Amino acid sequence: MENSIKTTQVLVIDDEQDLRDGAERILTRMECDVFKASRGDEGLDIIKEEEIAIVLLDMKMPGMDGMEVLKIIKDMDKEILVIVITGYATLETAIEAMKIGAYDFISKPYEPEQLRIVVRRAREKFELKREAEQLEAKRKKTLLDLDTEKSRIHTIIESLPNGVVVTNSEGKVMLMNPSFRLHLGIDKSIATGQHIDTYISDKALCNLIMEISRGKHVDFNDIPTYELLLPNNKYLMARGRPVLGDKRECLGAVVNFMDISAMKTLDQLKSEFVAKVSHELRSPLSTIHEQLALVLKEFVGVKSEEDQHMLSRAKEKTRGLISLIGDLLDLSRIESGIVVQEPKQVSLVDLLKDIVDFLGTRAKNKMQSLTLEVPDDPLPIIKADPIALESIFGNLITNAVNYTQDKGAVKVKVEYIGINIRVMVTDNGFGIEERHLDKIFDRFYRVKNDKTRYITGTGLGLPIVKGLVDSIGGFIDVESTFGKGTVFTVIIPVKT
Repeated sequence: MENSIKTTQVLVIDDEQDLRDGAERILTRMECDVFKASRGDEGLDIIKEEEIAIVLLDMKMPGMDGMEVLKIIKDMDKEILVIVITGYATLETAIEAMKIGAYDFISKPYEPEQLRIVVRRAREKFELKREAEQLEAKRKKTLLDLDTEKSRIHTIIESLPNGVVVTNSEGKVMLMNPSFRLHLGIDKSIATGQHIDTYISDKALCNLIMEISRGKHVDFNDIPTYELLLPNNKYLMARGRPVLGDKRECLGAVVNFMDISAMKTLDQLKSEFVAKVSHELRSPLSTIHEQLALVLKEFVGVKSEEDQHMLSRAKEKTRGLISLIGDLLDLSRIESGIVVQEPKQVSLVDLLKDIVDFLGTRAKNKMQSLTLEVPDDPLPIIKADPIALESIFGNLITNAVNYTQDKGAVKVKVEYIGINIRVMVTDNGFGIEERHLDKIFDRFYRVKNDKTRYITGTGLGLPIVKGLVDSIGGFIDVESTFGKGTVFTVIIPVKT
C-alpha cells in the first residue's frame, strides 16, 4: 500500500562537494529526499521544479552569494525554511540572514549531530505547518459540506407533502415548511420564532409538543401520536420526536403532520358497511339457529345419528356466525368511539363476582375450579362503563375456561395498587407459545394446535378486550408458558 506520509525534500546549496555529499549522507538517513546544487542559480532552478521544504544555504559562494540567494528564495516562496551555513560565525551575519527570513543558521565546520538537530527542528516546524494547512483545508471542506448538506436538508423539508415544524427547547418554532402552513392555514407573512401556540390553537397538542421539546419523552417508544381535527372535517395526525444533542440532551422537537382525512373517511365507510351487513345478517341467522334447535328437539330419536350430527354441526356453525356478527358490531362501535357509555359508579368486586357466578356452571361442566380472590380491605368504587368492564372480564374469564383442560384451575385476583386496580386472570391451561404472544390482540388471529383446534371462536374477543381497555384508559398485558398456563393482567385507573 502506498505510504500517505510525504517525505521532506531538502536542498543543499554549497560550493564544496565534500560538504554537499556529507550532508546528503546524514539527511538520507533521516529519511529526507535530498537535492544538491553547487551554485545559487542552480539551486533556484531546482526550487522552481521541486517542492522543496528546507534549504541548507552556504553564505559564501562564488558568483551569487548566499544572502542574495536567500532574498530570492523568500520572494519565490516564503514558506521554505532556509538554514544558512556560514564559515564566518559572526553574530552580525546570522542576524542579517534572520532579518531577511532565514529560519536558523549553522556554522562551519559542523558536526553531524548539529546538522541533525537543526534539520530535525526545521522539519518538525514544516510538518506542523503542513498538518495545520491540512486541518484548515478539511475544516473549510467540512464547512462547505455542512452548508451544502443544510441546503439539501432544507430543500427536502420544503418539498415534503407532510407538514414539518421544528421547535427549540423553549417551544419556539425554528422551522416550518410550506405543507405545515397549508395544513393549518398559516399565512406566509407569519414568520418563525414565535411560541408554538401562536401557530397551533389546540392546547393539548401544544402541551404535548412542549413536553417533547423539554425532553420529557427521550424514549421514542413512549411518545403518543395526536389526532387534530380541523374545520371541514380535516384530520391531521401529529407525530413528534425529540432532537437530541451529542450528549443526548434535548435541544427541541421535530413534529410531522400527516393528513389522514381520507383514512378517516374510509374507516367510517368500512364501519358503516360492517354495521349494515351485520344487522342484515343477524336476524335471518338467528331464525335459522332457532329453527335448527327446534328440529333437533322434535326429531330426537327419529332421525339417524348421522342426520342429528349434521344438524348439530349446522346449529353450531350458525351460532358461531351470530357470535362473529356480534363481535364485528362491537369492533365497529369501538372504532367509532361510541362503545363506552357514560361512566357510572361501579363496584368492580361485585361485577367480577357476578361474572364468576355466571361462568361457574361452564367451569363446573369441565370439572374446573373457578375462584375469585379479593383483598381484605374494600376496594374503592370506580367510575367506568359497567358494560365495557363486563365485556372485558367476561371475555378473559371465558377464554381461561375454554383454553384450560378438564379438572384445571382458573383464578381471578383483584387488588388495589397505588392509584390503580389490578385484575389478574390466571389459568393452568394449554398456554400460548412465545411466538404467538405479540399477535393475539390482532383481529381474527387464533392460536391453533392439537389441543385448541376444536375450540370455537372468532378471533375477535381479545381485540375487543384490548380496544375496550384502551378506551377506558387502562392497560392489558399477557404472560404465558406453553403447556403450563396463562396470566392476563388488566390495570384500571381509579376515577372516583
